[in-house]
Amino acid sequence: MFFDTHTHLGSHKFDADLPEIVNRARAAGVTEMMVPATDLENARKCLDIAEKEADVRVAVGIHPCDVDTVSGDGWIAELRTLAAHPKVAAIGEIGLDYFHAPPEGFDQAGWRAHQAHCLRLQLDLACDLGLNAVIHNRESWDDLVAIVMPYSGRLRAVFHCYTGSLEQAQPLLDQGHLISFTGIVSFKNPGPAGETARLAPAGVFMIETDAPYLSPVPYRGQRCEPAYVADTARAIAAMRGQEVAEVARMTRETALGFFRGFGV
Repeated sequence: MFFDTHTHLGSHKFDADLPEIVNRARAAGVTEMMVPATDLENARKCLDIAEKEADVRVAVGIHPCDVDTVSGDGWIAELRTLAAHPKVAAIGEIGLDYFHAPPEGFDQAGWRAHQAHCLRLQLDLACDLGLNAVIHNRESWDDLVAIVMPYSGRLRAVFHCYTGSLEQAQPLLDQGHLISFTGIVSFKNPGPAGETARLAPAGVFMIETDAPYLSPVPYRGQRCEPAYVADTARAIAAMRGQEVAEVARMTRETALGFFRGFGV
């Protein structure tokens, strides 16, 4: 019924009880889970999980906060090899993050340039492999859109954990890209994301948990897990005046069309 399109099952925060977490998700009606990687080591861990779970697929990539783990261009060959795994459904989580301070060895300009370089290499790889991309943005919107938009027509991207307005997203949506909502839309003050979730037409958005982060109400402040995507769907259904089952159906249909390999 529900498709959690972004859940970090490879997080160390799930190491102690991952089987229980996956079972609770299924009991809550979650039928598919997309697991994005953050670096090469994490990608291998995520693939190990997916090999054991029929309803789990993986996005492989280097998160913008982790691009200090790679240098030069040789790592792209390793990522290409990982992306050939039959459980890989996208390239991600990739993007730009201007919120966190640069790591040791980088000034701000150099860190942002390195993020942009790694993002372009991974978008090029996605195009080569016929995969779509899972995009991270934090305080980097204008630069991020400037990089991603020229890839329109060669790949589609989902801007995960979207918190902006529909007007802001519209140029991307017009090019076939997607947005995705987390538990933020269930908060008392969801910001612009609440209105966007209410107004966005079917087919342009998906739902996610971003577990273990951003638990929806009534679990806010606790560790998030994929079962809670149902609560995000309920919040969106209430905003839109729709049945939860309809929100689940249309977002799952959108996700199945975006990610490779589900239902195979």
